[in-house]
Amino acid sequence: MKPIRNSLKFAVAAPLALALAACGGDTGEVEESDAIATIPAPEGSNWGETVTVSDQDGYVLGNPDAPIKLVEYASHTCGACANFAANGKPGVKEYVATGVVSFEQRNLVRDPIDLTIATLVRCGADENMQPLSDQAWGELNSFFANVQQNGAAYEQAGNMPIDQRFVQIAQAAGLIDFFAARGLSADQQRACLADTDKIESIANNSTAQAEEFGIQATPTFILNGDKLEVNQWDDIEPLLQRAGARPAE
Repeated sequence: MKPIRNSLKFAVAAPLALALAACGGDTGEVEESDAIATIPAPEGSNWGETVTVSDQDGYVLGNPDAPIKLVEYASHTCGACANFAANGKPGVKEYVATGVVSFEQRNLVRDPIDLTIATLVRCGADENMQPLSDQAWGELNSFFANVQQNGAAYEQAGNMPIDQRFVQIAQAAGLIDFFAARGLSADQQRACLADTDKIESIANNSTAQAEEFGIQATPTFILNGDKLEVNQWDDIEPLLQRAGARPAE
């Protein structure tokens, strides 16, 4: 298990961390409940396309008042997080569709590329944040390869003014072209990456929540306020069902 260091100073100055992290920590008991009836979405909408931003600056997919709330603390340079995005998220969406479960993605920043991607996936519409995150996780190895190939440019970014640093990182990792192909223009990306207040907010929220909730590695999942010791969908799904959730029929 690799611990996470979340300060803005670390996030904007540290070299790329290639090691993968796994979850850990105390486990909350999941109270067993009878199955909870489906909660219809408001007319003209569906829970699978409903996105709100929480008070913790996480992006909530589904019914914001769902009785069962699943939260993931994730890093955009975490291989285990990429695995969950590919193999767990489709299953999560089957539960979100019922209105009984919401899924919230929060940032745990652990390196400069992580913070750069976290900024870019928030650069457009709220409903694009999780899909863009999932697509970025799918290309994680390519980003790492780009950084290795453009190592000098990546290292130079650490000496640049803060409002230029993340643009340089994005260019070195191939992120500008990647997100441009997914609807974010290069100019739009550069504007977001020069917004130091926004970047500091992401990093500082990460630090504060890691300390408050004892999050030490990614991905870490919280179910109705209880931190889980598991991070695989096959282990999480039974806990959702124990709490009263059922997949959409």
